Amino acid sequence: MKRIIKNILAMIALGTVLTSCSSNEDTPATDELADITKFKEIVNDTHTIELYSHMTVEQGYNEIKIRIKDNATNNYVKNAEVSWTPLMHMSMMTHSCPKSRVEKVTPNGTLYEGYIVFQMAQNDMEYWDLKIDYTINGTSYTTTPTIDVPESTERRVNTFTGSDGEKYIVAYAEPHHPKVAVNDIVVGIFKMQDMMHFPVVDGYTLKIDPRMPSMGNHGSPNNVDAVQQKAGELYTGKMALTMTGYWKINLQLIKPDGTIVKGESITDSVPESSLYFDFEF
Repeated sequence: MKRIIKNILAMIALGTVLTSCSSNEDTPATDELADITKFKEIVNDTHTIELYSHMTVEQGYNEIKIRIKDNATNNYVKNAEVSWTPLMHMSMMTHSCPKSRVEKVTPNGTLYEGYIVFQMAQNDMEYWDLKIDYTINGTSYTTTPTIDVPESTERRVNTFTGSDGEKYIVAYAEPHHPKVAVNDIVVGIFKMQDMMHFPVVDGYTLKIDPRMPSMGNHGSPNNVDAVQQKAGELYTGKMALTMTGYWKINLQLIKPDGTIVKGESITDSVPESSLYFDFEF
């Protein structure tokens, strides 16, 4: 009887070990830094602030992630409250740009994320910096590094005065890597309230008409105009690309009342819109 009981206990223990191993294998650790690259590091007396991005930071829409390391312990901070203010320093003025709030990526992770739309590139005399304010356990800190923002080789952002006299910024966000397919497209549409505030506009429609100028300016089927799913969010739609090559994504921005703010419909006599994105893949 004792031998039977021992055998039963051994089988239970073995089963527990195997279950534990299987559970660990089924829940691998997540690599927070997968598919992103560190492009800036700022070190002060108390912390090291690391800036990451999925793509190269440049003129246009940029997803940026932040990590904060405690220099005394070498541990990354998980309970900070973070905000930021991008500023373009020009020869005659200083202004900001469209930006999101900074939020935790995951509750137990070390990354904080948001987006910034740099509507213009740096040059020899004008530059961007990024003021980062953060609070940890009731203590506030700040740092203001300069940020390299080179000119984009493709048209990913449009800044213009609309037919209503308002100044708008329309920025391409996704897909990062277009494919020969019907792609989900994400676009930011913002209005300049003043030199420091560029809120998202709500309830507009962005008509999408992809064309290939080198191929008779042919279009593509199954495109879906970009609209908001919820006030305050970016706009989403469908962009059909039927082959690789150079594409011009012709756009029309339309207000909720039907007023065309910017852009033209494509016809035989109007081969391109004044509002567009372009890229080659």
